[in-house]
Amino acid sequence: MSPDTSPGLPDDADDLRGVHFKLLLGKPLTWVLIGIEVAATGIAAAVFLGPTIGAAAAAGALLLGLLIVFAIADSRSEQTFFEVYGQQREMVVHERSRLPEVTPLLRKGDDHYAERLLEGKLGEGVEGVLALYTYEEESTDSEGNRQTDYYRYTLGLTEVPECAGFVPELYCQRKFGLRALEGFEDLFRGSKQRVKLESAVLDERYEIFALESQEANRLRQLFSPTFIIWLTDSAPEKLAFELVGGTLCCYVKGHKKNAAELDAIAAATTAIATRLREEALE
Repeated sequence: MSPDTSPGLPDDADDLRGVHFKLLLGKPLTWVLIGIEVAATGIAAAVFLGPTIGAAAAAGALLLGLLIVFAIADSRSEQTFFEVYGQQREMVVHERSRLPEVTPLLRKGDDHYAERLLEGKLGEGVEGVLALYTYEEESTDSEGNRQTDYYRYTLGLTEVPECAGFVPELYCQRKFGLRALEGFEDLFRGSKQRVKLESAVLDERYEIFALESQEANRLRQLFSPTFIIWLTDSAPEKLAFELVGGTLCCYVKGHKKNAAELDAIAAATTAIATRLREEALE
């Protein structure tokens, strides 16, 4: 028996977790393996620590076994979701993959990769990928203990070669920190300059940077009133994007495993790529 993966289901990576959990619990092998774990743990604890501790250890082993089965079910549910999502949208699904190290986000960390990647049509006239992207940073404390921090994003990636000459680099980041420190921070941005546009709402929510050599008038034309309204009112929450040499990377924090949120990232990437292409071809 296999879970229902007909069109329209599932909408979320967790939707079929219960189905997979029941399927796994319905297999004799699952209970054989759990039983071996419970018996071995309980007997060993009883021999060395006494029957009461043995019974408690056996109960703990049973709980641990069920948690492991649930984790497997969770992983299978997520895999099924992405398979169905890809099929519905005619996208090819890949497991762990490397992404081109083109924009700053894609170069961050000691290691960086897409945990899942969907390749195909993002929207009308736009091909690219959706990815659950992770970068890792390793550090060592004063006692020599190493630890790894994981930073997760969901991103849309596409090529807009038409705009490489018109706007070689453009960074539209969500604003955080103190406004009073902006001038001080800008001293360390090298060849990049802060872009100010005539929109108080946009300025409150985003920090925009381009190369110092970038023609300011072209940027003002790119950030038309309708594009600014879309960014401030319709774009996914906390969306940011980077454009380097015609490669556009749109992203939000966290791994999104919901069809509506993935669709929103694809649509936002399409909207920004289309706006860049329109302005470049004028």
